[in-house]
Amino acid sequence: MRKIVFDIETSNLFSDVGKNDPSLLDISVVGIYDSETDSYTAFEQKDLGKLWPILEKADLLIGFNSEHFDLPLLNKYYQGDLGKIRHVDILKEIKNSFGRRMKLDQIAEGTLGVRKSGHGLEATMWWAKGEYEKVKKYCLDDVKITKDVYEYALKNNALKFKEGNAIIDIKLDTSNWEKKDSGDAMTFTLPF
Repeated sequence: MRKIVFDIETSNLFSDVGKNDPSLLDISVVGIYDSETDSYTAFEQKDLGKLWPILEKADLLIGFNSEHFDLPLLNKYYQGDLGKIRHVDILKEIKNSFGRRMKLDQIAEGTLGVRKSGHGLEATMWWAKGEYEKVKKYCLDDVKITKDVYEYALKNNALKFKEGNAIIDIKLDTSNWEKKDSGDAMTFTLPF
């Protein structure tokens, strides 16, 4: 199974576009982990044409808050519908199980004992200052955390989050996360 873990950074903010609609934002960087090549790669907006063939061959897309934020934003740039690819949004799974949303940083600290290397607002400011490599590194750091959180959840059917001084367990049912859909996989190539 080819799994792609992904995260997006933007070059602007909701306050810049006047609405809480991810599709109105502009991508600065998309970071991915590709299980087929066991590698991390960052793509700037101008390089998204190199990303599409990778996503099209994925059996599973994995993100954090990706159904609400990342996929709608990516679909703004993609000619098809990335929503047709099997997808696990870890935050959605947490909300369905625990009843509320929380930050990736809380999950990372509770589950993995690590903190994120920054936050999205900083990444937007770094991009505006031309610190592109810093944004790419930050984005790929988030991809690595998301990958590690996903793998922990698969192994343990649970995650943990930190709130104040407390570490709280979240029970998850991961049994269908990597279950292949019945029928033929979607093909993105034309037969001519």
